[in-house]
Amino acid sequence: MNLVLILGDQLDLSNSALDGFDRDRDVIWMAEVASEATVVWNHKARITIFLSAMRHFRDELRKRGYTVDYYEKEASFSSALAKAVKKHKPAKLIVAEPGEHRVVEELRQSAVALEVREDRHFMSSVADFRAHAEGRKQLRMEYFYREMRRRYKILMEKDKPVGGEWNYDAENRGGFAKTGPGLLPGPVEFAPDKLTQAVIAFVEKEYPGHPGSLDAFDWPVTAAQAKLALDDFIANRLPHFGTYQDAMWTGEPWLYHARISSSLNLKLLDPREACAAAEEAYVRGDAPLAAVEGFIRQILGWREYVRGVYWLHMPGYDEKNSMGAIEPLPGFYWTGDTSMECLRQAIGQTLKHGYAHHIQRLMVTGLFSLLLGVDPKRVHEWYLAVYVDAVEWVELPNTLGMSQFADGGIMASKPYVATGKYIQRMSNYCTHCKYDPAESVGETACPFTTLYWDYLMRHETKLTKVGRMDMQLRNLIRIEPAKRAQIQKQAEEIKESYR
Repeated sequence: MNLVLILGDQLDLSNSALDGFDRDRDVIWMAEVASEATVVWNHKARITIFLSAMRHFRDELRKRGYTVDYYEKEASFSSALAKAVKKHKPAKLIVAEPGEHRVVEELRQSAVALEVREDRHFMSSVADFRAHAEGRKQLRMEYFYREMRRRYKILMEKDKPVGGEWNYDAENRGGFAKTGPGLLPGPVEFAPDKLTQAVIAFVEKEYPGHPGSLDAFDWPVTAAQAKLALDDFIANRLPHFGTYQDAMWTGEPWLYHARISSSLNLKLLDPREACAAAEEAYVRGDAPLAAVEGFIRQILGWREYVRGVYWLHMPGYDEKNSMGAIEPLPGFYWTGDTSMECLRQAIGQTLKHGYAHHIQRLMVTGLFSLLLGVDPKRVHEWYLAVYVDAVEWVELPNTLGMSQFADGGIMASKPYVATGKYIQRMSNYCTHCKYDPAESVGETACPFTTLYWDYLMRHETKLTKVGRMDMQLRNLIRIEPAKRAQIQKQAEEIKESYR
C-alpha cells in the first residue's frame, strides 16, 4: 500500500498525490503538528485557519470514501509520520510538492521511498520557471507575466493584449479624497461552525500566549466558502479594486480587496478559477479592464513568479542580507503599541484579523523595518507568523526580497524606500498622527522621513549601483552637511530606542 501525504496547505481534491489512489488499499495521512505552530510565534488566527481547513478537508475526504489516518496534537512532523509508517508499513510515500524547503528535507529523511509529484495547483511548474530563468542575467516579473498571459490566453486578442497594453498599473494607484471611501461593500463573512469553534477553543487553550485575537475570526475554511468569497469579490469589489488597490484608510482593513489569498494558498481555491471569473466580469462589462488586469496580474503574474523565485534560490535564500541589516525587530510589531499612526493601524488590524493588504505590508510595516535596518530574517519570521495567508514559498521572497531588498535585487529592481509623504498621499493615517511627514528632524519629525534619509546616507555607495535610485540620490546630495548630521543623530536615537 501507499501512504499519501496531504499537507496543511494542500487541501485540494485535485491534489496530484491522489492520482491513482487505491481506495481498497492506500491510506491518506494528515497531521496537526505543534512544532508548525511554534517554529515562528504564530498568530492564533493563522493556527486556526490551518487546523480548521485541515479538519474540514479530512471530513470531506472521508465522505468521498477515502481512508484518512489523521493525527492531532503531534509534537513534530517527523514523529507523526514515523507513527504512520510503523502502523501501515507502506511501500512508498506519495506527496505533492511541499510549499517549504524545510518540509521537503524532513520528508527525505524517512526510510521509506518517497515520490514527490508536481503540484498542479500552480499554473507554472518549478521546471517551467527554471526554463524561463535560464540564460537571463536578471529576472523581472513583467516578462514572465506576459509569457503566462500568452500561454493561458488570458486577456488576449490573438497574440496581442486586450486593450493594447500589458499592464495598467499606472491606473491602479489612486487614493481616496479627504472625505474617505464612503460606504464600502464589506466582504462576505463566514461564522465559525461547530468544527471551527472547537478549533478556536483548542487554540485558545494550547497557545494562550500567542499573538493576535480570534474574536473576529471569519475566514473561509472550505472550498465552498472560498468560492463564495471569490464570487462576492467579483460582484461587489472588483470594479473598484484597480483604482484603490494601493489605498489605505483608518479603521478599514478590507476596502476593495479580495480576501481570497488564504484560500488560494491553502489550495481551497484554484487560481485558474479566480482568473477566469475576473476575465468574465470584464467581458460582461461588469468591471473595467484596469481593475481586471491588475487582479489577474497579482495571481497569474506575481504569485506564480514569487513561487518560481523561491524554488530557484532555495536553500540559502533565507540567509541573504545584502544591506547588512542587524537591528532587532521592534517589540511593537507584536502589540501595535506605537505612536506612529500608520503602524498602529496596520499592525492593529493584523493582530485582529491576521490580515493586511499588500501596500500596508510593503510600504508601512515592511518600509519601517527596512529603513530602520532590521535583520531581514527577523522580519521574515514576523510576516510568516502573523498573516493567515503566509506559506514560506510566497512569504519569504515577498518579505526578504521585495520588501527588505535583502536579496540584492533578485526580486526587485530597487529598494522600495520612501518618506512618510508616500503614506500621507495614500492614506489618512497622517491626519491622526503626532508626526509631520514633511519633517526629518525635531520632535514632530516623522520617523519614516528621518530614517529614509538616514538609509540613503548609510547605503549611498551601494545604491549608486542601482539604476532606479538616481533621482533619490540626487535629492540626497542637496542636503547640507549640518542637516545630514542632525538626521543621522536623530535616526540613531530612534534605533537605540528599539534595541
